[in-house]
Amino acid sequence: MTRFDKFFGLKAITLSAALSMTAGLALAGDNNVTTGQILDALKPKPATRGLSVGPQADTTAQAKEATFLNTVRNRSTRSLSTGEREQIAELAATKPKIDLEIQFDYNSANIAKTSMSSVQALGKALSDPALKGSTFVVAGHTDAIGGEEYNQGLSERRADTIKKYLVQNYGLNGTDLVTVGYGKTKLKDTANGADPINRRVQVVNMDTKTASK
Repeated sequence: MTRFDKFFGLKAITLSAALSMTAGLALAGDNNVTTGQILDALKPKPATRGLSVGPQADTTAQAKEATFLNTVRNRSTRSLSTGEREQIAELAATKPKIDLEIQFDYNSANIAKTSMSSVQALGKALSDPALKGSTFVVAGHTDAIGGEEYNQGLSERRADTIKKYLVQNYGLNGTDLVTVGYGKTKLKDTANGADPINRRVQVVNMDTKTASK
């Protein structure tokens, strides 16, 4: 191999590495999601029953869930008790859900400009006919920095902000959006409490009736 070949071979390797690093940074810094991604995550999967669980048991469980959800509809987010918040979390654990890394202005419940496209995608998804008739939980979460009481209030205000935006801009029915705040009690990355991944809004489809569509 000549010196000329070695020189241009080295240049090609260096350029390729630089392009790879640039692409990685672009993907790592892009936290926005699409309407299609949200729809796919929130569409209920067909229910599967165990051999010991019959239709009557399913109907009873769904009736209990519906009764509970009706008790928290139209409630002020801050009025929910710790027990009610935990019950919502328990029900949501088995439902279709998505975590959105929606950023807010520092120490504020105002949606950051960099996250507006994600919130708009959420609005389009929740107003899509495929999810019509569903009740959604909008849950606010903070990172571990700061006191429990402060973070609890901040997570509630942020959940309320998302609900208000969806109702005002996408015509969603406020009774179909149940807001709840969890502060720093349910970290996504418990090993790194300050990680921004913990500052998120989780959206859960609480209804399964759309699975039959």
